[in-house]
Amino acid sequence: MLAWLSDWFWQERLWFPVGLGWADLQDRDGRVYAKASDLWVTIPLALCFLIIRQVFERTVATPLATLLGVREKVRLRAEHNPTLESYFCTNTKHPTQSSVESLSKQTGCSVRQVQRWFRRRRNQDRPSLLKKFREASWRFTFYLLAFFAGLAALIDKPWLYDLKEMWSGFPVLTLLPSQYWYYMIELGFYISLLFSVASDVKRKDFKEQIVHHLATIMLISFSWCVNYIRAGTLIMLVHDASDYLLESAKMFNYAGWRKTCNYIFILFAAVFIVTRLIILPFWILHCTWVYPVTIYPPFFGYYFFNGLLFVLQCLHIFWAVLILRMAIKFLPGNEIVEDERSDRDETDDSEEEGDKKEWEGQETKTKNGPVRNGHTALNNNHRKTE
Repeated sequence: MLAWLSDWFWQERLWFPVGLGWADLQDRDGRVYAKASDLWVTIPLALCFLIIRQVFERTVATPLATLLGVREKVRLRAEHNPTLESYFCTNTKHPTQSSVESLSKQTGCSVRQVQRWFRRRRNQDRPSLLKKFREASWRFTFYLLAFFAGLAALIDKPWLYDLKEMWSGFPVLTLLPSQYWYYMIELGFYISLLFSVASDVKRKDFKEQIVHHLATIMLISFSWCVNYIRAGTLIMLVHDASDYLLESAKMFNYAGWRKTCNYIFILFAAVFIVTRLIILPFWILHCTWVYPVTIYPPFFGYYFFNGLLFVLQCLHIFWAVLILRMAIKFLPGNEIVEDERSDRDETDDSEEEGDKKEWEGQETKTKNGPVRNGHTALNNNHRKTE
């Protein structure tokens, strides 16, 4: 059954133009071609990345955080309360007002104490500033090295300057050692990100990140198997061009270097828009979607490859909106760039002040409005003559 499924999935008519197939990618005359079996090496590479990351975060990222002045906020821990803890873990972290009142009666605590307990308990689950910094520094290091390594591997290749060269002689394109390691390392890194997603900082675009990782892994793997390697190296280079700038901006933001963070973020936004909203769709995507059909009729692999690229492009548009929203916030005088995807700590003072304002607003309504404490207010504005 598995053999039948494998044979059906890897049909030549699905993945190659008419008249071409797997026999064209057999090693011969000293020429080496990409093979699907090569991808197995990415699993041990991903595990190595996880180990290297742990060592890096402890020996490099933590001392660097101290050097840059990353300071942890003091978080008040919630007192042990089995009833509230059970509700927090099994129901919701954000109880409604009616639930708060019910829990207040069950525990003998005031409503304010229950609200404060949930606020502090939520803060306990939020990642620390040091954890965020270490994660950003690890990604910064990889993306920076990957970008310059990819640039070094492509700087002398003709398809970097003339995109039509991506398809010159396709699919019989000889595999170069630099392409092999560029692919394996990039794919191993993204697989490691998928392995560590449960322990990494969870942001508001968590689902989009999962889709991005899966689409990237599928895109890299597929382009390797059917020898779209030239297009794949260009796409990876375009992605790495801006990622290390974002991670460095996060690092300086966590360290409190606001102006440095803002300048780097402006540079990141410019590079992101140029590479992912201009170069990728109007140059690379155009050359993978429009130019190939002038050489051979469309086939399933052609649609599949471009479909994955369009999924990535939709995610780029989604993130571009977030980036522009953040950029607008600090341009007219704002000094702090906050990552809109991250949860912020809730402070007792800020929420108590908000509660006070809300209570005062309700008091004003009850004094001036027709309802008081849930009952119809009596009309005390009688005339003296009555």
